[in-house]
Formats: sequence, C-alpha cells, structure tokens
Amino acid sequence: QVQLVESGGGLVQPGGSLRLSCVASGFTFASAWMLWVRQAPGKGLEWVSTIKPGDETDYADSVRGRFTISRDNAKNTLYLQLNSLKSEDTAVYFCAKGSGIAYVGGKRQYEYDYWGQGTQVTVSS
Repeated sequence: QVQLVESGGGLVQPGGSLRLSCVASGFTFASAWMLWVRQAPGKGLEWVSTIKPGDETDYADSVRGRFTISRDNAKNTLYLQLNSLKSEDTAVYFCAKGSGIAYVGGKRQYEYDYWGQGTQVTVSS
C-alpha cells in the first residue's frame, strides 16, 4: 500500500531554514508527480509546491523564491528546503502523491490521492 512518511519539522526562528523529507513506498515514485501541501492553525489545506517526474517544479506565490522542492528517485524521497521562514509559514506540512490537475475558475489546481501524517513547522522567536 502507499505510504508517505514526513520528517524534519521543528521550531525555528524567523529567517531560519529547515529541510523536510518524505520517504515514499508502495508505488513507482520516479514516475509520480509529488506535492507538498500545508495546513496552518485554523485554516484549510494550502498547496505549496509540485515536482513532476522530469523535475519540473511549480510553487505557490507565497513561497516562490524561498522554498525549493526536490526529489531523489534512488531513495524514493521527496524534499522541501524552507529558507527565509516567516511566522505565516507555521503549519503542518504534508507530502502527497499527485493524481492530476484540475482548472477551477481558470486557476490550476493540483489534485492528490495519498498523503502522509504530516510534520509540524513552527516559526517563532
């Protein structure tokens, strides 16, 4: 069965950095679209970033230029490097296996069918 296990979260000061990891199993990782999504306290899920099998990437405007998604297909592992962290980045971060793209109101929306248990990122001084 599909399993996604995130790690690497923690408490960091504003301006700091973290690297999240997600180990995947139960599917052909190298051919899968992979995503990071997050959920801030009291809010819904927010898409953060996507990486395609050919390493093409996409980012939400709120994180572009600060976060970097990458993958190591030999290790079945997805990464998210978080730099220049802000308090508004505080959230539980989930990795997810992509299942397609929808266009809602003219906006691209990445869909996913499996996700992990999440890892908490807290940005606070």
